Amino acid sequence: MLILGIDSGIRGLAIVSIGANAAPCLIDAIDILVTGVGAKERVDVLAIRNWIAHHVPQHALIERAQATPKQGASSGFKYGRATGAIEAVIACCGIPLTIIEPTAWKKFHALRGGDKEAGRQRALQLFPAAHELFAREIDHGRAEAALIALFGVKHPINGIPAQAEIAARTYSGTSSPTA
Repeated sequence: MLILGIDSGIRGLAIVSIGANAAPCLIDAIDILVTGVGAKERVDVLAIRNWIAHHVPQHALIERAQATPKQGASSGFKYGRATGAIEAVIACCGIPLTIIEPTAWKKFHALRGGDKEAGRQRALQLFPAAHELFAREIDHGRAEAALIALFGVKHPINGIPAQAEIAARTYSGTSSPTA
């Protein structure tokens, strides 16, 4: 089973594969594909659709979009527009989507506040074979998307099949479901 994790806005996408008897494995992670520059920058919905179609995930998790206190009106609108475009692509691909709170997946991974580098370092710990995908500090969006997908693997919610629960037990090394 493949789970798509999305760091909302113009950030990152990641595909995590889970099998019935194996630990979760990062398949791919990319930056959100965009077209245009500056104020005219937009999510490249066709490119994202093609990337998603190539991987064929069975479920997607996206971080709930929310404005920040220091965010201006223009950047807030751009952020919301990008998140909406990504959600529309997922819906048009027929993939079930779960919106999760940033605090939920960050608490699960023991991350505090908005420290993007801590998330990138955590992803490097959990997916050491994917070092090239998270090598640069600016790869924090990819890393957070991978952590969001892994949260979905470990916390089967809203239609993610029981296979995710089996993989979560295998990944954690326990024989009973994790809460």
